[in-house]
Amino acid sequence: MKAFPDSAAGPSASNAQLIRRLFGLAWRYRTRCVQVLSLQLVLLALSLSGLSLSGWGIDYICHVLGERGVMKAIPFPAGKFGLHLPHDWAPFHVLLLVAGCILGFAALRAVLNYFYTVSVNILVQQRLVVDLRGEVYEKLQRLSFRFFDANTTGSIITRVTGDVQSLRMFVDQVLIQSVIMVVSLTVYVLYMASLSPVLTLACLATTPVLCVMSAIFSRHIQPRYAASRELVEQMVQHLAESIQGIQVIKGFGCEPEDRAAFDAKNRAVLAQQQGIFWRVSLFTPAVGMLTRINMMVLLGYGGWLVIQGRLPLGAGLIVFAGLLDQFSAQVNQVATLVNSVQQSLIGARRVFEILDAPVEVRDAPGAINRPRIDGAVCFENVSFAYDGVDAVLRNVTLDVKPGQCVAILGATGAGKSALMSLIPRFYDPTSGRVLIDGIDARQLRVDDLRRNIGTVFQESFLFSNSIAANIAFGHPEATHAQIEKAARIAAAHDFIAALPQGYDTVLGESGNSLSGGQRQRLAIARAVLLEPSILLLDDPTAAIDSETEREIFEALDNAIAGRTTFIVAHRLSTLRRADFIIVMEDGRIIQRGTHDELMKVPGPYLRVAGLQLVDSGDLAQPNPAGEGVA
Repeated sequence: MKAFPDSAAGPSASNAQLIRRLFGLAWRYRTRCVQVLSLQLVLLALSLSGLSLSGWGIDYICHVLGERGVMKAIPFPAGKFGLHLPHDWAPFHVLLLVAGCILGFAALRAVLNYFYTVSVNILVQQRLVVDLRGEVYEKLQRLSFRFFDANTTGSIITRVTGDVQSLRMFVDQVLIQSVIMVVSLTVYVLYMASLSPVLTLACLATTPVLCVMSAIFSRHIQPRYAASRELVEQMVQHLAESIQGIQVIKGFGCEPEDRAAFDAKNRAVLAQQQGIFWRVSLFTPAVGMLTRINMMVLLGYGGWLVIQGRLPLGAGLIVFAGLLDQFSAQVNQVATLVNSVQQSLIGARRVFEILDAPVEVRDAPGAINRPRIDGAVCFENVSFAYDGVDAVLRNVTLDVKPGQCVAILGATGAGKSALMSLIPRFYDPTSGRVLIDGIDARQLRVDDLRRNIGTVFQESFLFSNSIAANIAFGHPEATHAQIEKAARIAAAHDFIAALPQGYDTVLGESGNSLSGGQRQRLAIARAVLLEPSILLLDDPTAAIDSETEREIFEALDNAIAGRTTFIVAHRLSTLRRADFIIVMEDGRIIQRGTHDELMKVPGPYLRVAGLQLVDSGDLAQPNPAGEGVA
């Protein structure tokens, strides 16, 4: 699923736009890139020097053999490279000097290659990947819930891990290598042309064909890489859901079906990647075949030039062969380069979708700094739609004074959670206003607003950390005494104290080692520790038995006192504690009042309350008028 397709890096962005942004990303590390490229230029110079010395040495051997009558004498440029050899030097000493220089160049290249590899790894692995991954994660923290509603967990994980690595590939295997390739090929061509322009043209006649092949291959392979990423994303999403829902899978005995579904997705990834590998494997030897044709031309035409005396054997044909071989080696990297470009572009598009995603909930210019709020909450004709189209709240108006407790009752999908999510600005209204202390919530600093609101979600999420750290998550500097006080308020202290490590007990993933009621009580303690002005309790007793519910609410009475509290609830024991109750249906408030007032009015509240009273034995025969209701 794609989020924000109209963003600058969305599907509409051209490859040229993506490449410009990737160059901009590399520009941040320009100093390190220049160092890497400088090292590579020195390595290139050393390679050419060693090759030229080898050719010079071969010509010197031929010259000595000519002087001794073993072969036809050939002219020899003794002063080439600035080498003026003493006349009394024996050929062995000359060749020993040349061999020593070549060995010295090779040793220096080995040392510089080490520093080159280290520099590339520091730039790409330790700096770029870590910085970019941190930037993507930081952006995810600032995005609204709407982004996470529109993107699966598997998609986000794949982008933060695999796709960021694709951008690393662009800087390392595309940008740096392409610059090195262009410089190297240019130097090789100029050197070859200085030896024999005609032979250079003959040997490089296949280069235009290679360019056409590369362009066709690039256009052909990119959509296949995009499809591969989508399939991997689906596989990761299935894996994540299977791990999270393992109890359901095992509870219904669906392990074979789940394995089959995963295997199908896994095989789809394999089939897609095999198709890519098959095409890459076909393109690579085709490029290699073209470079072998160049070598064949060299041996034929170049050998003929040597026989004609128009080209020296060592400094001419042998050096030319070495240059052409290195030229061919660089050209053979074209397949890898094109392959890396396509993977980088696919990954870049997906990463930039996150970096370009609009931050819908943010501080307004000149936002009001209000470290402590009183807790007055007012909804003025508020409408809201998660997707911007289908409204889940319709013209809601509600005025809650500081310290009041409001209970919200309604069927699933009535808009209860949506209503509460607008208070801490998890979303902003589609129309209307939410006022906090008479100020539009959008005019307050988001951090100030949320630090004044304690939230207990419908599904309690705990981190893989100690119990104390989970309770103090929103208040990390809290003392042990403060943590324990919050736990006592939430009726959690007794079961925590009974654990072997007490508050230092480290929870497993999502706190699965605890019961649902225990997790909920820790979530309540986490909210209470903030000492917030506003408490949002989204059905906090749903997973708790009646006895524990009684203990929690007896403790929460003290915490709720003096705080504005919104409670989504369905039990009468909870509803009766509220100062007033609102009943929601289809995104609207259809009833409001105290428990006693609503019990006298025919409607949804009376029906729900009547059923609970019948079940408890407090009401034998409820009637629409509310007569005889306890």
